[in-house]
Formats: sequence, structure tokens, C-alpha cells
Amino acid sequence: MENFIVSARKYRPATFHQVVGQESITSTLQNAIKNNHLAQAFLFTGPRGVGKTTCARILAKTINCEKLTDELEPCDNCESCTSFNNNASFNIHELDAASNNSVDDIRNLVEQVRIPPQVGKYKVYIIDEVHMLSQAAFNAFLKTLEEPPAYAKFILATTEKHKIIPTILSRCQIFDFKRISVDDIAKYLGYVADKEKIDAEIDARHIIAQKADGALRDALSTFDQIVSYSGDTLTYKNVIENLNILDYEYYFKVTDYLIVNDIPNILLVFNEIIENGFDGQHFIVGLAEHLRSLLVLKNPATIDLMNASGSLKDKYMDQAGSCSTDFLLNALQICNKFDLSYKGSSNKRLHIEVALLDLSQLSSESSSSAPTSRVVRPVVVPKAEEKKPVYNTPPSSQPTPQPSTTRAKQPEVEDKKEVKEKEIVDVTPKSKPKPEKKIISKDLGNGRTIKNISIKDSLEALKKKKEDPEEKPEDIISTEFSQEKLTKVWESFVASYMETSPSFANAIAKYKPVLRDNFEIEYKVDSLIIAQDILSVTSLLEFLKKELINNQIKLSAITPEKSEQKTAYTDREKFKEMTKKFPDILKLKDQLKLEIEF
Repeated sequence: MENFIVSARKYRPATFHQVVGQESITSTLQNAIKNNHLAQAFLFTGPRGVGKTTCARILAKTINCEKLTDELEPCDNCESCTSFNNNASFNIHELDAASNNSVDDIRNLVEQVRIPPQVGKYKVYIIDEVHMLSQAAFNAFLKTLEEPPAYAKFILATTEKHKIIPTILSRCQIFDFKRISVDDIAKYLGYVADKEKIDAEIDARHIIAQKADGALRDALSTFDQIVSYSGDTLTYKNVIENLNILDYEYYFKVTDYLIVNDIPNILLVFNEIIENGFDGQHFIVGLAEHLRSLLVLKNPATIDLMNASGSLKDKYMDQAGSCSTDFLLNALQICNKFDLSYKGSSNKRLHIEVALLDLSQLSSESSSSAPTSRVVRPVVVPKAEEKKPVYNTPPSSQPTPQPSTTRAKQPEVEDKKEVKEKEIVDVTPKSKPKPEKKIISKDLGNGRTIKNISIKDSLEALKKKKEDPEEKPEDIISTEFSQEKLTKVWESFVASYMETSPSFANAIAKYKPVLRDNFEIEYKVDSLIIAQDILSVTSLLEFLKKELINNQIKLSAITPEKSEQKTAYTDREKFKEMTKKFPDILKLKDQLKLEIEF
């Protein structure tokens, strides 16, 4: 029985030409070899499975090849290439930094760098997962990396460039490897399938490529897995069954039902999906991806963003024509919202069903919001010299003729149609006066009523009352009172107002009021904000006028000086004041052996 070799190793590129999806990097490296502009250190960074270590090996093999081809590829016949292919090259050293990340490992590598190559031009050191090196190992590697011997080349590979210290980055030429496109992966899978004599459907290869997320190694591993499951024939059905992927036909059905707002069939399709063992979040994420594909097909400029085979893309094009852009945008927002809140829901199935109901309402809302046919009458603004008033007329009403004075201003030679457009007349007959607005009261029971009062009428009544010259001024009452009486009335107000507004009552009770000339009462407050409480100040003024029988009283608020302000005591100061009034407290403290902490 022959040993099985996985496709990721068996079909690993051996030349720059075979590298998939990294043309810009491979051409740059070949030009550097051609022009003899090789850097002392390279850093290959990018996602997993995109060819970083592969390109490092090809570069190491190529620069040591004794007979390069015209395409600047290794010959595979010289001693250096043969030893490399047999994993017996003494000039190419690979170090896994994930397991050899200590400073001693780097010191051993530095010692090896001092020995020149016996065969070939260069000694190449490939350090994979270089970001796993410790801080001490990085520091030990710095000097060698900056000034290596002419025959030493370093190729560092990593998936996490941000973890490498800047001093290392500054000493390397950095090559950023990109994710491999779905089309490139699907094409390469077709090449592998032909080599292995496997009949692979294009839709099946596209699904594998999408699942790989830009990593060719992952795609080849998945390819081997499905071949083990299905044999020599690779079909779309076998792929979705093996990878637990929901068939895109479900998404087409659901979208069709959403467009026509067919709620029963939508719920039945979702029930079938759940019974097949698929997760609700799996479905809502796939539906969002399906709607996104429909959206990118709405504009010719974004068609290339659609990842699908030719026949499937045609099917997407047909459905995209029956969906509006607003529907797709709103549907994507709903899918995203329910995807984010899926984990927090207690009833997962109901959560997705509510999402489907919200999506189905989009089609009914778009149809109900469609503009109805209505006649819009043009409004023509009359010329300045005519000073003709313009009135808004509902479309259903018929314009009434203008008075003879207004009609006389229209030129007789003017077209009747033009005159009709300009004459927009108020529909309210001028012979009938407008009904007056009445105050309507509604009995709510228990003696409570609500009155609908016209604001316009109330404002007019207030204006009339203000302008009425017959209104008599208030009689002057100026009963004399003393400072002592003022203080008693003031304290009486504080006591009565304590329940209504304790903050205001305590603020004005802190200082005694002072009677000034012309019945002006001056009172102190710690902050003028207290005096801005109009409701409380008004209540105080009315109380004083009533109790002192004087309607000429005026209030004036001032703030006391800092020396006058009665600041709050600290705990220590309060204790001292208490001991002054009650000296026995100290005796009690000593007898009980109390320690007071402030």
C-alpha cells in the first residue's frame, strides 16, 4: 500500500511560476535575483496558507541554483537543487520559532552563520512564525540581522507582523501576502482534480474556495476530505453535505417569498432548515450573504465582487432584477441586527422567525409607499406690480370667480388657459362668515372636565385686557410694620413652606431678613440660584403682603460675604462644638475608653 501524501504537500509549488495569487511578490523577487539586488533580510507576512513559507523555500532554492533557466527558475538538476529536493541541503536551514524561541536557540543560529557555505553562493536561514521569539531572542538576533556576512540571507515568515519589534522590521524588506481570490483557488482545485483524475463540478470547487477564506492550503485539505467522502466524483451536493453548508436554493426560495410577502411559506422553509440540523444564526448569516450578493449585482461596477460560478451568477442576476435596492439595504440591516442579538435571545428559533417577519414586511411597505397618481396643479407667482394674492386650493374643489375688481387687472388678450393656471382662489365662500371657535368641555366624571380652549382667542383676550384703558389700577396698601414683626412673619413662612420646598425654606431661614426704606426687604442667600426659584419667591412675596397688610413690599436677594457665611462643620469641628456645650462628653469618652476616628 502506497503512502498517501496530502494535496497540500504533493502539489506544493516548486517554482515562482506555480505560486498562486501572489504575482506581484514573485515578480519582484525574480527581478531582484535578475538584477542582483537581493536584500540581506526578508519578512514575509500575511494570513495562513497563502504561500509565505513556500515562497521562502523557492527563493532559497533559486538563489543557490547553479544553472538558472531563462525564466529565472531553478533547474532541478544541479547539485544544490538536487540536495534541496532531497531535504539534504547544508546551505538552507529552517527554524520553527514557535518551538525554538529562546535566546539560546538564536545564539546557536548566530554561531552557524559564521561558517561560510561549502556548496553554492548563499546560506539561507528561514525562520517560520518569527513573532513567537522572546524579547531576549529578538535582541540577540538584532546585530546579526543588521550586519550579516555577505553570504548569509535571512527570510522571516509570520502571520502576526504587529508582534515583531520595530527594530527587526526596520532591518527587513517586508512583503505583504494577500488572501488568494476565490476564482484562483477554484481554478487551482480544477488543476489538482485533473491531475488526480477526479470529476469536480465547478460549483463544488467554488464552495470549497469560499469556505477556505483565501487560504489555498485549507482549500486543498478540504478537497482531500471531500474526495475521501465522495470518491472520484466531486459534486455540489457532496460538498454541502460534508461541510454542513446550507444549500443556496433555500436562500433563493426565502428571498422569493420575502418579495411577495408569503409568510406561511417562509416559516415552512425555515422549519425545514431547522429540521435538517442547521443553526438559526448559520441561516441568518447565509441569508445576509445572499442578499449582499444580490445587492452587488444591482450595479455593473460591483459585479466582480460576486463570488459565484457562471451558471449560479446568472441565477443571482435574475433574482436581483426583481428586488429593489431599498429592499436589499433594509433587509441587510435587519439581518445584521438579528445576527448581533442572536446569542442574547432565549428562544433562538422565535428570534429568527421574528427577523423573517420583519423582512417580509419590507415588500409590503415598499408597495404601500409607492406614489399614487394625483394631479399637481402648478402655482404661478403673479408679477410684482399686480400684487395679486395667491390662495391654496384643494384639487377636488372648483375655483370660484374672482371679484370684478381683481378680474379687471387681467389683460384681455391673455390666453384663457394661462388665466386659469394663475387664478387659484380660496374655496371658502366669502359671503358666509367663518364659524367662531367655541370652547368645548368634556365631562370625565367625578366633577372633572377637560376644556378645549382656542389659543388664538386666549391671546386676543389677553391683548384686549392689556389695552383696555378702563381697567382700574390696584389700590395702594402701605401699612407700616417693624423689623420684629417682619422676623416673626418670615419665620412663620419658613415653617409653613418647609413641606412644600425644604431646600428653599432652609436657605432663607439661615439669615434674618432686613427691612430697608420704601418697604424693601433685603434677605441673604448663599447662592443667587436660590433666588431664581420664581415660584417660591412669588409665594414668599404674596405671604408677606398678606400677613403684613402691605402690597408695596419688594424683595431683594443678596449673597453674604465669605466671613459671614456659615460653612458646614467637619466631623472633628462638630465634636469640638459638642464638647463646648456638653463637657461631660469627654468624661464619658474617657470612662468608656472610646477612640474617635475622624
